[in-house]
Amino acid sequence: MIPHPYVPAPARYDDMRYRRSGRSGVLLPEISLGLWHNFGDGHPLDVQRAVLRRAFDLGITHFDLANNYGPPYGSAEENFGRHLRADFRPYRDELFVSTKAGYDMWPGPYGEWGSRKYLLASLDRSLSRMGLDYVDVFYSHRPDPDTPIEETMGALDTAVRSGKALYVGISNYSAEQTERAAAVLRELGTPLLIHQPRYSMLDRWVEDGLLDTLERAGAGCIAYSPLAQGLLTGRYLDGEVPADSRMAIGHFLKRDRLTPDLLETLRGLNKIAQERGQSLAQLALAWILRDQRVTSVLVGASSVGQLEQNVAALAAPALTAEELSEIESLL
Repeated sequence: MIPHPYVPAPARYDDMRYRRSGRSGVLLPEISLGLWHNFGDGHPLDVQRAVLRRAFDLGITHFDLANNYGPPYGSAEENFGRHLRADFRPYRDELFVSTKAGYDMWPGPYGEWGSRKYLLASLDRSLSRMGLDYVDVFYSHRPDPDTPIEETMGALDTAVRSGKALYVGISNYSAEQTERAAAVLRELGTPLLIHQPRYSMLDRWVEDGLLDTLERAGAGCIAYSPLAQGLLTGRYLDGEVPADSRMAIGHFLKRDRLTPDLLETLRGLNKIAQERGQSLAQLALAWILRDQRVTSVLVGASSVGQLEQNVAALAAPALTAEELSEIESLL
């Protein structure tokens, strides 16, 4: 049976809000879709396809990947390439696709970190997996303590000058590392577009200098893990650990995180969310977007319903000064 061709919703840009990435010309949706966990080979292709279609219909133009997303490594890019060919090829100019390199990808001394050898080889492999001529953003996924930052940033500059990326970004860099990276890129003539840090109500390290650094550099910020690996989804409010949760699996989220103090905080936040007519997850997303220096928030979605719930966070009124003060007292 041949599937019906995908025709995007004509009104897809009517309701989504977009923010400028720093001082660049790029506008990104306030909610972007990350393909970290739900687009590997273990997830049904028809579900992946439905999520991507719905995302684009809702005005989400930015799809975020990395070379090692899956599992297995590379499979998220391969699967995204399948969906791109099937549904989105006519709309490539409406999409903003990013990928990254920095974590371990293949054996040997050239398979991870920040060398020119690794970054440019990885980009070629990513483009091949996705069937793209270029990505919109290519990131250094993490700083390399043993490679000069000039070499790593020089590789990003080369990616742009070779036509394989339009912009460059960094991820997981400290404020100091970001300042240096931005300066090197500025000297090379390829300005830093965006930084992708971990940021949530429960992990606020970016507020200690990084956001200020990005503002000075004219770069944007896109937050990943905004729901703190699921702690801010409401799944743990009763103190129990659902069998299918990340905490039960224990790979990224350990059971000892669920302390009495944290539960008290989560329940207090949930009370504020309920008073606003939101879920805890929606409140968590809205809270990150309270700061205009944040360009976009990356969400994952294992279903269309979950995606729609996340995007609905944008429909609520802005947080009031009183609500922000109450949240701050809990955090």
